Amino acid sequence: MAKGKRRGIPRVIGQIVPDQDPIGMNTLIFGFLEWMRVKGSSEWTLRNRIYTLRYFQRWCADRGLLRPREVTRPILERFQHYLFMQRRENGRPLAFSTQIQRLTSVQGFFRYLARNNFILSNPASDLDLPRPPQRLPRNVLSVEDVEQVLAQADLTDPLGLRNRAIMETFYSTGIRRAELARLMLYDLEPRRGVLMVREGKGRKDRVVPIGERALAWIEKYLVEVRSSLITGPDPGYLFLNWFGEPIGEGWLTARMCRYVRDSKVSKQGGCHLFRHTMATLMLEGGADVRFIQELLGHASLETTQIYTRVSIRKLKEIHTATHPGARLRAGHAEEEPAERVAESAARRAIDAAEKPSEQDSTARAALLSSLAAEAEEERE
Repeated sequence: MAKGKRRGIPRVIGQIVPDQDPIGMNTLIFGFLEWMRVKGSSEWTLRNRIYTLRYFQRWCADRGLLRPREVTRPILERFQHYLFMQRRENGRPLAFSTQIQRLTSVQGFFRYLARNNFILSNPASDLDLPRPPQRLPRNVLSVEDVEQVLAQADLTDPLGLRNRAIMETFYSTGIRRAELARLMLYDLEPRRGVLMVREGKGRKDRVVPIGERALAWIEKYLVEVRSSLITGPDPGYLFLNWFGEPIGEGWLTARMCRYVRDSKVSKQGGCHLFRHTMATLMLEGGADVRFIQELLGHASLETTQIYTRVSIRKLKEIHTATHPGARLRAGHAEEEPAERVAESAARRAIDAAEKPSEQDSTARAALLSSLAAEAEEERE
C-alpha cells in the first residue's frame, strides 16, 4: 500500500486512512493514533489500538454511524453487548480481557475527542467495563513435566541446542515471548547472573535474575552454534534463526507448543506455559508475591501496590533460593562462603515468614489471575 507523508508521519496507519470528511470516524481515529505516536506509545500499543478501533469503526459503519458525534452512550452499551455475545471460530466467547481491551481503546478514543473539542461530551466516560474473573492459569507444569519438555530438544542438532537454551531461558526468567525475541548479546550479564529486558510491556526496562543452568546452556549455544548462524553482519541479537536473523515470535509459539505436545505431558501451551510455571513453582517454594511481580514485569496489581520495588540483589537471592532450576548442580559443597551466606539469608527470610495473611493470599490470586489474562490475550 502506498504511503504518503504529512509532517513526517505516514498518511496510512495500518488500515486506518483519513477520509474526505474532516470529522468522519476514520479521520479522527487517524488523528488519535498520530497523537498516541507523538506521545511515545509503543508499537505494540499502536498495533493494538489500530486493530481495536478498526473493529469498532466497522461495527459503527454497518449501522450507518459515520461520525463519532453520532455515537451515544446507549450505542456504546449496544457495542459492549455485541462484544459479550461475539463468538470466535471455535464457538467460544471472547475472553473478558479481550472485551475490556476493545472497550478501553474506545474509551481512550472518545476521551481524546472530548478533550480536543471534536465532540461536546464524552459518551464513554461512565461506561462500566466487565469485571474479569479471578482465575488461575489453566496449565502449569510440575518440575518433572518441565524436565520432560526440555528433553524434547534434539541436542545432536545445532538448532536443537539453541532451542534448549531458549527453553531454559523462558523457564529460568519467565520473560515474555516478545522480550526473548528482542534480547541482545549485551543484555546478558553472566557474571552477575542477570538479564536486562529492554522496553518490555509498557516500554519499561527491568533486570531479572537468570539461573546458572540456563546460563550454562546459553554459553554452550554461544560457543558451539551461534557463530555458524551468522550469514552477514552480526545483528547482535542473542538468539538467531537459520538465516542469521532474530527469532520470530510466531515461530517461538509454534516450536514451544510442539515441544510441549511431543513431551506427552497432560498440559497444553507454549511460551506462556513456562512463564506460568516459573511463577507458580517459585510461589510454592516460598517466594513473596512482590518478588514475583517484579520478576514478571507487572507494572501494577491492585492488591500489591502497597509494596515498594525491590532491589535486583535481593531479587537474585530469592530467585536462587526458590527456583528449582536456578542451580547448575543439586549440591554446591564448594560454593563460595558469600554465596552460602546469601542463600542462607534468603532461606531464613522465607522460613521465618509468618503464615500468609489474607492480603497476601489475595495478592497471590491476583498475580496468577493476571498471568491467566496474559495468556488469553496472546491466544486472541
